[in-house]
Amino acid sequence: MVEIKTPEQIAKMREAGLVVAAIHAATREAAVPGATTKDLDDVSRKVLAAHGATSNFLGYGGFPATVCTSVNDVVVHGIPDTETVLRDGDIISIDCGAIIDGWHGDAAYTAFVGTGHSPELVELSRVTEESMWAGIAAVGKGNRLVDISKAIEGYIRRQPRPSNGKYGIVEDYGGHGIGSQMHMDPHLLNYVDRKRGRGPKLVPGFCLAIEPMVNLGTAKTHVLEDDWTVKSNDGGWSSHWEHSVALTEEGPLVLTAVDGGKAKLAELGIQAAPDPLAGA
Repeated sequence: MVEIKTPEQIAKMREAGLVVAAIHAATREAAVPGATTKDLDDVSRKVLAAHGATSNFLGYGGFPATVCTSVNDVVVHGIPDTETVLRDGDIISIDCGAIIDGWHGDAAYTAFVGTGHSPELVELSRVTEESMWAGIAAVGKGNRLVDISKAIEGYIRRQPRPSNGKYGIVEDYGGHGIGSQMHMDPHLLNYVDRKRGRGPKLVPGFCLAIEPMVNLGTAKTHVLEDDWTVKSNDGGWSSHWEHSVALTEEGPLVLTAVDGGKAKLAELGIQAAPDPLAGA
């Protein structure tokens, strides 16, 4: 069953989303050569405390931290520790969430550590981020869940291929409903699987975490012995981008973007819904 939110509940999710945005800003500044991934978790904990929020990652299925820190060929769910030291030229995806009054936010971004990144890595992150926004732009009344999947996959497939021949759209993990829990129905694929049909119709109150993960190389992944860390099978580096999005009567609202997605959606010809916290 899909949980349909009221405008008041979406406003609470917007509060949680802005805490996530604050964690992103603070961890992006801290993701420098010489920092450990545990340092980034410490930064996240401070931001959560400063906003009176709690983490929806910490303790989830036994996860020991408030952020996932996935470096280079780690696709998702990397565990912060004191041994993983960021180096010049690394890339890292930072995935985190927050809870305010029982309502959840969840988002991820890919950061470049230091300098010296190849154009191919820069393009990988750009393609992944832009595919996320293509999916967000498909969040409209009357559309179906598959229209989001189609928009994400279609954007990626239309891009020039990298030198190794392909972008691997990760199939084992995808987006999800979000609201009174972090992971809820429906599961959102980042590609079209015709066996799954068109999925539910999108109506106001529908909230989704849209999160493509794209590898330089194979889409296939494996989980390490810690039962969390997911790596690409061929060692290709990976990018992960995510926003939580609500569909309102006025259109989509990007709950975890500082401006509610207004600027980027305008570039795509979409008018973002008004921010329920504006002027609050």
